[in-house]
Amino acid sequence: MTLGTIEAQVLDTPAGPLAMLARRGVLLAAGFTTAGPEEMFARLSPELRAEGLALNGDLGGPARAVRDYLDGDLAALDAVPVEQPGTPTRQRLLTALRQVPAGVTISYAELAERAGLPRTAARAAGSACAQNLIAPFVPCHRVLPSTGGFGGYYYGTPVKRWLLTHEGAPAAERLRSREEAR
Repeated sequence: MTLGTIEAQVLDTPAGPLAMLARRGVLLAAGFTTAGPEEMFARLSPELRAEGLALNGDLGGPARAVRDYLDGDLAALDAVPVEQPGTPTRQRLLTALRQVPAGVTISYAELAERAGLPRTAARAAGSACAQNLIAPFVPCHRVLPSTGGFGGYYYGTPVKRWLLTHEGAPAAERLRSREEAR
């Protein structure tokens, strides 16, 4: 075990193992990965990686929030403090993304608009989602392409589908029915 200031924990979830990294109670990375917390750690900036990784077993608040979310408190993840790098525009997009409630899906253009950007900034919204380091706490799974379907998701469409279904998003039910009909 490496002693470091960035602590890691992995929780088993119905969507797969969820690795989380935090420093002083603030979540820096989270994602569904079978490769463990090292995969998430590798995605951090060189400055953060220099702090080292500690596999401590229990992050406290973030772990409780995940358990509560899985038990049906769909707003539990919203209270966990998060921090990730990005330009001022990306920060506005991530803040707007964090305000999309569970059970609601929006388009990339709508995310841009909610961040105070023109709807034509949908590509920037897509980029912010693709580079999001803190899923599902920063819920990029709630953004769907306006052309239909689930779109991409760093951790795979089955994980995105599971999250949306767990949250009761009507779009997930419609999309699943369409896919099953094919």
